[in-house]
Amino acid sequence: MKKILLITFLLIFTLSLHAQKDTVSIVSYQPSREPLRNTSNVTVSIYPVPVTANNFTIKTDKDFTFVKITNIIGQDIFRFQYSDPQQLIRISLDNPKRGLYLVTIIFSDGTRAVKKIMVEEAQ
Repeated sequence: MKKILLITFLLIFTLSLHAQKDTVSIVSYQPSREPLRNTSNVTVSIYPVPVTANNFTIKTDKDFTFVKITNIIGQDIFRFQYSDPQQLIRISLDNPKRGLYLVTIIFSDGTRAVKKIMVEEAQ
């Protein structure tokens, strides 16, 4: 009786390991063909911080062509592709909620910078 239980347990255990291995091999990560490079040698200034009047300014020492603002759960609340490279822009948000947001800036050479901003309710 003990042998039958042991064999049954080993058979079920082996099958469950095999099933887990198949699941892992099906799901795979496919990186994009040309990943964006992060940059650490570019100066990016965002002011005022915290943002209180629903608008703020981004100033960089390098030309950028794209700006995206997402909330902390990844929803885009602002995105804009500039036809002419910029170094200074003013962004106005439509009634943002109080919280933390990520500002992604993509530069003309393909590098990017991600900065955090805090938005407070207007007083």
